[in-house]
Amino acid sequence: METIIDVKGLCKTYIVNKISNNVLRNVDFSLHEGEFVSIMGPSGSGKSTMLYTISGMDRPTAGDVTFLGKNYNEINDKEMAKLRLLSMGFIFQQMYMMRKLCILDNILLPAYHAGIEDRKKVREEAEMLMRRLGIMETADNGITEVSGGQLQRACLCRALINHPKVLFADEPTGALNSKAADEVIGELVRVNRDGTAILMVTHSARVAAGSERVLYFVDGHIEGELQLGKLQDEADLTQRERQLNKWLMTM
Repeated sequence: METIIDVKGLCKTYIVNKISNNVLRNVDFSLHEGEFVSIMGPSGSGKSTMLYTISGMDRPTAGDVTFLGKNYNEINDKEMAKLRLLSMGFIFQQMYMMRKLCILDNILLPAYHAGIEDRKKVREEAEMLMRRLGIMETADNGITEVSGGQLQRACLCRALINHPKVLFADEPTGALNSKAADEVIGELVRVNRDGTAILMVTHSARVAAGSERVLYFVDGHIEGELQLGKLQDEADLTQRERQLNKWLMTM
């Protein structure tokens, strides 16, 4: 199985008012092709910093992050931005979209930025994604004219438009009600089954139960790891949530 991300001795330090804050401390981690991994832990433990650093949004203070054989210490910011655009997808708790664009045009934006010339084919791809996620009827709507669940599924379509090798998700269900959250995690599981690796930060045991591996962060390092295996069905999700909650009680 191909290793997509390999992290060795990762450290991230912020200096605020001349005081050093060591947010990540010697983290070792690998993400393989087709994996779905969740990162959990208390607030301030370094979960989101880990996500942003290994996705290249932020640079490490020390250590190595390698993505598809490219070491971040050996590429410049322009190359890093191209790598993110063409090989990574992102969804967040705050659903960042352009207010002046309709839902469909927001989804198309990363493909246009990537310089794809066949715009008809890209539009067909976007519409296919929207139909698959059940939001085709929102194509011409503005971002304030749809529900939170529909908007997050549109963000997922946008993240997938360039066929990324890995999808990074930071609390993707944090702003949703339980029904919409279950719908989004169901879509993430389907995306993963289609071959896209996922690395997700979440506080929700139910959301994390959809992944096959859970990492628990404490004070900037991985304190524990739970292997859950691939999700089978919705009934399996409930059992896995119980197993995960029991494990979390030991952390």
